[in-house]
Amino acid sequence: MDKNSESHFVEKLKNSSTSQEAFRDLISEYKQRLYWHIRNMVKDHDDTDDILQNTFLKIYRNIGQFKGDSKLYSWMYRIATNESITFLNKKARRLQITSEELQNQIIDNLESDVYFEGEEIQLKLQKAIASLPDKQQQVFNMKYFEELKYREMAEILETSEGALKASYHIASKKIEDYLKSN
Repeated sequence: MDKNSESHFVEKLKNSSTSQEAFRDLISEYKQRLYWHIRNMVKDHDDTDDILQNTFLKIYRNIGQFKGDSKLYSWMYRIATNESITFLNKKARRLQITSEELQNQIIDNLESDVYFEGEEIQLKLQKAIASLPDKQQQVFNMKYFEELKYREMAEILETSEGALKASYHIASKKIEDYLKSN
């Protein structure tokens, strides 16, 4: 979406007479991309659906605060990311375990997830990703699975492209080492 059509679309989202239809269009346009972004973070299909619903609810409630300083998708992506991180932190606290223990538990549950169609190598890759620090997981998922450009990632994560390139390189090396040793 170019800058003009996006700003026109945002106006429709903010206008009470056109917001319902515009929001349906927004969901139709971005539901799948946001679903897979969230799914890469939380792994579980049902949890992903819940978080996606919360994400769109938060977008709907807060569209009035969207200033247009970034692309609409970048803003929504940040909301989805924050909702996912909040969900994972709450789940870890509720289970009284660390974030790392929760990541391991999530990966173990992937094997029995009927929505996960991965082969053993994909499961190993998910385990390798889960072994990374949260920020490296996020950068790796965005680059490897979602094929975002560093420029887009920098806007979403509000950091420099150089830092993201370094983080992705380190994450890739750690994953490679993990796969070789397991």
